[in-house]
Amino acid sequence: MCLAIPARIEELKENSMAVVCVEDFTSANAAGVTEGEAASVTRLNISTSLLPEPPQVGDYVMVHAGFAINRMDPEEAEETLLIFRQMAELQGL
Repeated sequence: MCLAIPARIEELKENSMAVVCVEDFTSANAAGVTEGEAASVTRLNISTSLLPEPPQVGDYVMVHAGFAINRMDPEEAEETLLIFRQMAELQGL
């Protein structure tokens, strides 16, 4: 199963590339993390070429298979991240 996840753009690079931080929901650190806190994160290089407008540092995007597929409202991104954290906690991850 494939899943797109929210990530915040940390750095913009050349050729429609960017660096995002992706939260690790399977980490032992993820359990008990509250809204606005960070669990362990992984920095990934992604393409932003599918977005209709160039993103800015700090924007939240939905990432799937190495591509930002849409820009997200920060509140929506945080709410989605909280749900993922809760799901990981329920699974004991």
